[in-house]
Amino acid sequence: MPSYDFRKVEKKWQDRWEESGIFRSDDDASRKKFYALDMFPYPSGDGLHVGHPESYTATDIISRKRRMEGWNVLHPMGFDAFGLPAENHAIKKGIHPRISTERNTDNFRRQLKSIGFSYDWSREISTCDPAYYRWTQWLFLFLYRHGLAYRAKAPVNWCDSCQTVLANEQVEDGICERCRNPVRQKDLEQWFFRVTEYADRLLDDLEGLDWPDRIKNAQSNWIGRSEGAEIVFRGRASAESSLGDRDFDVRVFTTRPDTLFGVTYLVVSPENPLVLGVCPPERRPEVMAYMEAARKKSELQRVSLEQDKTGVPLGVYVTHPMTGEPVPVWVADYVVATYGTGAVMGVPAHDDRDFAFAEKYGLPVVAVIAPPDGQGNPENGGKGAGSALSAAHTGPGVLVNSGDFNGMDSVEAQTKIVVALEDAGAGRCRVQYHLRDWLVSRQRYWGAPIPIVYCDECGEVPVPESDLPVLLPDDVDFRPTGESPLARSADFHRVKCPKCGKPARRESDTMDTFVDSSWYFLRYCSPNFGSAPFDSREVAYWCPVDLYVGGAEHAVLHLMYARFLTKALNDHGLVGFGEPFLKLRNQGLIMGEDGQKMSKSRGNVINPDEVIERYGADTLRLYEMFMGDFEAAKPWDTKGITGCRRFLDRVWLETHDLVHHGKENTDHGLTASLHRTVRKVSGDIESFKFNTAIAALMSLLNDWQGAGAADREFVETFIKLLSPFAPHLAEEMWELLGHQHSILESPWPSYDEKMCEDSEVEIGVQVNGKVRGRFAAPTDLSEDGLKSAALDSVRPYLEGKEVVKVIVIRGRVVSIVVK
Repeated sequence: MPSYDFRKVEKKWQDRWEESGIFRSDDDASRKKFYALDMFPYPSGDGLHVGHPESYTATDIISRKRRMEGWNVLHPMGFDAFGLPAENHAIKKGIHPRISTERNTDNFRRQLKSIGFSYDWSREISTCDPAYYRWTQWLFLFLYRHGLAYRAKAPVNWCDSCQTVLANEQVEDGICERCRNPVRQKDLEQWFFRVTEYADRLLDDLEGLDWPDRIKNAQSNWIGRSEGAEIVFRGRASAESSLGDRDFDVRVFTTRPDTLFGVTYLVVSPENPLVLGVCPPERRPEVMAYMEAARKKSELQRVSLEQDKTGVPLGVYVTHPMTGEPVPVWVADYVVATYGTGAVMGVPAHDDRDFAFAEKYGLPVVAVIAPPDGQGNPENGGKGAGSALSAAHTGPGVLVNSGDFNGMDSVEAQTKIVVALEDAGAGRCRVQYHLRDWLVSRQRYWGAPIPIVYCDECGEVPVPESDLPVLLPDDVDFRPTGESPLARSADFHRVKCPKCGKPARRESDTMDTFVDSSWYFLRYCSPNFGSAPFDSREVAYWCPVDLYVGGAEHAVLHLMYARFLTKALNDHGLVGFGEPFLKLRNQGLIMGEDGQKMSKSRGNVINPDEVIERYGADTLRLYEMFMGDFEAAKPWDTKGITGCRRFLDRVWLETHDLVHHGKENTDHGLTASLHRTVRKVSGDIESFKFNTAIAALMSLLNDWQGAGAADREFVETFIKLLSPFAPHLAEEMWELLGHQHSILESPWPSYDEKMCEDSEVEIGVQVNGKVRGRFAAPTDLSEDGLKSAALDSVRPYLEGKEVVKVIVIRGRVVSIVVK
């Protein structure tokens, strides 16, 4: 018989699939649908690495199974093609980003097709295609019209090397993740999307999603909903200050109003406009020097728990709203202007950070909550600097040193103190969020231009929809200067105001690439639709996405932004659902053979092209699913991939043996094994336990070979079960068995539950709690029969002893008690 020539077989079926268009979705709304989506890749110059196919193979397995189950499947692929790497490459090599991106995309597409994924390539999209970013710009204008897009001045993470704004996640310990140079804070006019309008819904709607708990927790923590109080501390600036002899308020937010009587200082952020307004002249040099130093730190550096907390006194006091005592105001960079009110109250006796700050600068420590157990009674904790307290008590307890609230439970006191503040006009209940509005401006070229023009007479004017897309110009100098390269393009800014017709100037920033990926799942439904971002009828049929698979590194931003946009579209009747992705799964990292993360610098990157050339695409697919738990990190092992190749060779040989030699055998328990394997593989695919599904197929092949032969029905069922994992080999074997149609057009195997039941079961035997023996028993053996067999199996342990009791737990164990 012929040997398995995987190169010939895989090319044959890839060509045939493409010619037949078998993976195309038919948009027949009468059929039940399944939308399986991969997080689309950025087409880098390095091409795919073996980590990419892991998640893509998982969705492909499920998509192929769904097709065989009769579902109408949408399984598309595209490219997240805008981004900083292509622009940096243009700066270094002088190659236009459009050219390098198209070349990289062609390579990615070739690699993906070589692995046999069942993508509907007729729906391919690329975010840098004007036909796509026209509608990205349309969505910007949609948000702008509805008050969800606005422009404001704000401090941002700025990389002087890359000359662009960075998201917090792109900054690692104050260093740019791309160029590894320091990041600083810079004030710029920026465009924002008002994500905070949806904070409660983004939080509450997590409950109904089939997502990993760690991802939902990450989303919840990022939203960071906190219930507490806003408290007003009032002061008066000196006549010598910039504000002059005037009253001023410092508003703080706290989740612990029960600690209000323990406030011994306030802290305001260096960016708080109040700082320079009330600062006395004699304090300005030190305060301004501190402010300048703070601007050189990223926000993550400033708020990090590990970061040493620093600050300087502002030189002014405010009045405590309950005690009337003066409270000093400090400036410290661990408080940021963009969160809360930009000011916090210092309660060193009951907050670890405040305690460390007070210890460092000799500030008073006033304990106002006694621990429930009465230990370390804070009545004697002292009220001045150098308090005897050795650490902050951050838990609940009973209020002390708190005026009329003494003796009250701290939880109960929270509400009553807020009521007292409201009565005094010095506070109110408030809900605070960690979530910020989405900063979408980028001072780069390779992104979707923001569709706004600026006119001296009319001001900020949106580009008419009929003028979209606003195309990226070609006369661009990519060298970084601190402003967008678009700012230096004469052609780009040759525009008239849509309102008055006078010369105007375009917005020169481009959009964050997360905007492109926030809606791409909608475009797949109707990628060639020309009159709107998507055909509402197609979206109503296909969406929301039934299964979304990709890396956990997108746990926060991408998912949050896609959810925000979906809710905004839903509010205005453009889509009929509020969540984009019903089920989410994350693959684990595939590590190098050295157990470390793959990287070019370590020299441990595995190229899938090389694996396919040596072992074949089916072997690559099978091995990546067999390596271990789908969501766990696992090292690459060449020995393991060799074993998967041998398994496929055995399937080839056994199937040929049936066809060419007519060897059939229906005995040896193969039928029961087959039914159990159908049940096992079907269930494991649904629960993403691909490794154990493959193990079951390997075990069934052993049974097949052990029996010496199998009948045609057994072999055909086996090939069907294998087909989602190794589709090329399965198609070839299916054709060899005489079928004229694709195996995808055959039904997924079913099983008989009764046939899955074991005829025998192994029973453990305990004597006085210790396992002393085991025996095999028919599943229908009576209780008396089980007792008798158990006693016989452990007879040596019963000699000279009296059997007091025999307890039977059917199907598991017989426990014998002796004395």
